[in-house]
Amino acid sequence: MSQSMRITDHPILGADEPKKKVTIYYEGTPIEANEGEPIAIALANAGIRTLYVTEKMNKPRGIFCGQGRCGSCRMIVDGVPDVKTCSTPVKDGMRVQVQHGLA
Repeated sequence: MSQSMRITDHPILGADEPKKKVTIYYEGTPIEANEGEPIAIALANAGIRTLYVTEKMNKPRGIFCGQGRCGSCRMIVDGVPDVKTCSTPVKDGMRVQVQHGLA
């Protein structure tokens, strides 16, 4: 995984407040995340962009709308398919997997 891409000091929003760190597992690999942040954001911070792969064309998808409306961010979370990760908060120990096609 690549180094952190998290913005810690924004010119308008100011400094990021310290948050509790938790571990989630992406395809079995541990990823550090801020407790409560959306899964898709934690993965993006770790440099992971592919969350879903289309069924017919086998094309990777990632964050698109960021509001839970489009479904491009759906993944398998703790064994449950079609979880919209842009609006699902991180919890310690979560296991997330790329979803291939429809559930």
